[in-house]
Amino acid sequence: MRKTGGPAFPLFAATGHSGMTLRDYFAVKAMQGFIDSAAAQGHFVPQDDQLSKCAYDLADAMLKAREL
Repeated sequence: MRKTGGPAFPLFAATGHSGMTLRDYFAVKAMQGFIDSAAAQGHFVPQDDQLSKCAYDLADAMLKAREL
């Protein structure tokens, strides 16, 4: 749980469906921001593997910051 942050939506998880983790949720939001920013500036989005790696790196940093 420490690595993933637990379920992103605990009330949903209480029904027996775990859904996405908080880490996944943070990564999705970071990825969405990258794509929206690139599109607004007329740039191409980086390769999928680079984009997802960066999004999960940011998600991990966000989880770490919550521990402080």
